[in-house]
Amino acid sequence: MDKERGVKLKRVFIITFVTLFIDQLSKILVKTNMRLGESIEITDWFHISFLENNGMAFGMEFFDKIFLTLFRIIAVAALFYIIDQTIKRKYDFGFTVGITLIFAGALGNIIDCLFYGIIFDSSAGQVATLFPEEGYGSLFYGKVVDMLYFPLIEGTFPDWFPFNAGESFVFFHPVFNIADSAITIGVFYILIFQRHNLAKYLE
Repeated sequence: MDKERGVKLKRVFIITFVTLFIDQLSKILVKTNMRLGESIEITDWFHISFLENNGMAFGMEFFDKIFLTLFRIIAVAALFYIIDQTIKRKYDFGFTVGITLIFAGALGNIIDCLFYGIIFDSSAGQVATLFPEEGYGSLFYGKVVDMLYFPLIEGTFPDWFPFNAGESFVFFHPVFNIADSAITIGVFYILIFQRHNLAKYLE
């Protein structure tokens, strides 16, 4: 391994480690201090709201849990391969950083899916215990912990609005976590600032 590649891989490891550390620490703190559905208002526009989901980013659900977990594992392996290829081919390191954020975010949610069912008991109506005698689920069937909620704008659709007239709305409504944030930042960073490298890689 040449020196430059080694340095870049070390940076990839640091970015991944820091992202995972913050993600997992925030989830463990929420699981061991809050009940499911509980919300703490930090400001009018930022709440810590504890939710769990079986699906993909921002609480979306499409397939059975085992398929989602296996898909994530395959996707993470593919992303690491792409990261290594961008370093070998000497792409702009910013492109590698964007992919690394997506990789780290996906890995963070995989940890929840793989292990949280066996290292935590239920959070429904109680604060969960870390490493209980019996977990709330099994390997591969853990739930992803979400807690970041930003109700930036709350209001009511005007009567003239073609859809949902008179109904209340909240923007931004989804509750998410640090891993979701890393994925989103990585995707938008690549699409906005690294489009040329993305197009070059896909050629």
